Order: sequence, then structure tokens, then C-alpha cells
Amino acid sequence: METSATILHADLDAFYASVEQLLDPSLRGKPIAVGGGVVLAASYEARAFGVRGGMPGRKARELCPQLIFVGGHFGDYQRLGDAAIKVLDDFTPLVERISIDEAFADVAGCTHLFGPPAEIAAIVRRRVRAELGLPISIGVARTKHLAKIASQVAKPDGLVVVDPAGELAFLHDLPVSLMWGVGPATKARLAEIGVETIGQLAKTHSGALERLIGPAAGQKLAALAWNRDPRRLETHRRAHSAGAQSALGRKPAVADVFVPTLLHLADRVASRLRAKDRPGRTVTVRVRFADLRAVSRSITLDQVISATAMLAETAEELVRGVLAAHPGEKVISLLAISVSHLEESAELQLELPLGLADEKRRPGSKRGLARFGADRAIDKIRQRFGKQAVGYGAVALEAARSVPDEFRELAEKEL
Repeated sequence: METSATILHADLDAFYASVEQLLDPSLRGKPIAVGGGVVLAASYEARAFGVRGGMPGRKARELCPQLIFVGGHFGDYQRLGDAAIKVLDDFTPLVERISIDEAFADVAGCTHLFGPPAEIAAIVRRRVRAELGLPISIGVARTKHLAKIASQVAKPDGLVVVDPAGELAFLHDLPVSLMWGVGPATKARLAEIGVETIGQLAKTHSGALERLIGPAAGQKLAALAWNRDPRRLETHRRAHSAGAQSALGRKPAVADVFVPTLLHLADRVASRLRAKDRPGRTVTVRVRFADLRAVSRSITLDQVISATAMLAETAEELVRGVLAAHPGEKVISLLAISVSHLEESAELQLELPLGLADEKRRPGSKRGLARFGADRAIDKIRQRFGKQAVGYGAVALEAARSVPDEFRELAEKEL
């Protein structure tokens, strides 16, 4: 285990909103939100009024009457995000990008060239500000988890270096919500047993944690609370799954709501699988109810799939199973689909027309081959004329979506 703080976590501040203020200087210093019906991102000036990403636009305007909504410039987000990460590449080849606007870097091997880690981090921040005009916060620590927490503490536009001798003193006074893997639902469950800080979590009996949030999550959080994080940077990480999700607000748990949404999600996921020629075998859905409690259900198929309709129908069966098992839940707030156990250009086993009930969802059947061929045709049209040129009718006939697909795709992990 590394004994010195050489891992940087760099995170662009309020990235989407900062880019909009960069493109239009008249917006600087003003509360702005990217989006419309839903807040996709908010500037720090807007956050001071309580405006947050994912919030309905109407509520955001109530909190901040002077809020300015702007449309997203998705190409500029990608361009500037790439340029910021490239600055890290100039110092070390050990860079692990984890989203469009954040990355880890290990500078242990280049301090003889550029100085100590804290100095390297300061230079990176100055360069990103000077060359791109964007604020960036950086945390420096001995482990990935602690470096990420340090960058959050450093926000906005700051630098925090955690001395290995004082790691636990720094960590244990912080709220559990800063930990990787602690979302609103887990935070609420921990609060029920009086755990609000990382130090309180560290002192909680592991058995109690595992009963509360499950064995895997409980063991992971207990280790991270003591800064036990053996993970190394993965500079050439290959995704083991592809997924997409859609926040619905509060919608009735009926087929008219979830079937078109699942088809839309399946289209996004399956098109990425086909683009990389990496079909998958395991389909997982996640359904989140009104109280933020989420239920997941999976199935592992006999053959790998990457056809949109097959994925959508498999996901629909899983969602219907979840709802049947929870008859008291009448409202859903989020749906997600992911495909895992990906394979490299798997060979397709052709099947005889035996009249099986699930024949249309078997990739090697005549119907399955036809569906895959239709998807390939859609892919080619989109490559030439854009993603909006052609699609599935059940999705196209829906009301305009409040969150543009371009924004969703920037946030989704690439294969």
C-alpha cells in the first residue's frame, strides 16, 4: 500500500453551468440552471438558493425567482472535459477518467520532474483556469476514496491535501454523504441508527451495518470509513456492463408509463453494445419507488443479446415481476436497465424454427435475426443523419423529454 499522498482526484466545479458561464460571460456571477422542465445542472450561485440537479424547473424558480435557464451545449461539454483531462495526461500516464468532468491521477512516478504532489495539483489547477477558463477542485491523498472526498471538501475551486499521518482525523468528522456509495436512501437508513458522520460509521458494529444495508455494502463502507481502500488506478479500464436510467419524478406504476420508458432505455443501452460489438448475457433492472427504496431484479440468458426490442421485452418482464412482488407500490420514481457479462463479438448460434414461446427473443431465431438486422439499419441511418433521424414509434410519440439524451449520454459510462 502506498504510504504517501500521491493520488489526485480532479473534479471540474459545477461543470455544465461553468461551461455555460464561460460561453456567455454575461451569465457569470448569476444564478443559472441548465435545462428547463428539469434542472440538469446548477451554478454555485443557484445552489446558494437550494437549486439542485434533478429538481423540477418549477420548484427551482420558486426557490430562486431570478434563476436563468439556459440550454445545454453538449459538444462544448465534451470538448472542454476532454481538454481538462488532457492536462493531467501531461504530468503522468497513470490517469483514470471516471466521468466527463473528473479523473484520478497517480503522480508517484513523476515527482522528480514536476515537484511534490501538492505542487503538481496546484499547477494543474492554474493551467485549467488559464487555458480553459474553468474552475477545478483537486484532492490529494494516499487512497482513491480519500482523494475523492478531499476534492469535495475543496469545492468550490480549491485544493485539499490530506497528510497520511492525519487521515482518520480528517475523515471521521465529515458527513457520511461524502462517501462513495452513500446516496439519499443509504444516508436516510444510516440516520435511523444515529450514524451521520464517517467517524460514527467507523464505530458501528459491522453486523448492524450489514443487516441495515446488506452484507456487501456494509463491509465496503466499514472498510472505507477506516480508509482501507486497496484499489489502484485503472488506466485502460474496460467496462463490464452498460446501463442507462431515467428519473420519472412521481409516475403511476402502470404499463403506459414504464413500457415506453424501458424501450427508450433499451435503445440507448443496446445501441452502445452494438457500436462496440459487445453483446451481453445478464439483464438487470432497477425500480425505485416514491420513498426512494429501490428493488433490482436480474436474469441471465442462454445467449448474449444486443437487439433493442429483445432487451426492452426482457426488462419489461423483470419490471412486471418487481411490481407483482410489491403490490402496495403504486408510484415509481426511477427506472434503470443494465447489461453485464459482456462478450467480445460472440458467435451467434442459429436455431431451428421450433415454435418456442420466447422465439422472438432468441437471437438465433429467424425473428431474432430480423430484429437485429432492423437495429443495424437504424444504427446506420443514425450514423449518417443523427440520432433523431429514426427511432421506435412508442418512444417517438411520447411527450418531449425533459432531459435531453445528449446530456444523459455524457453522464453514462462508455464501453
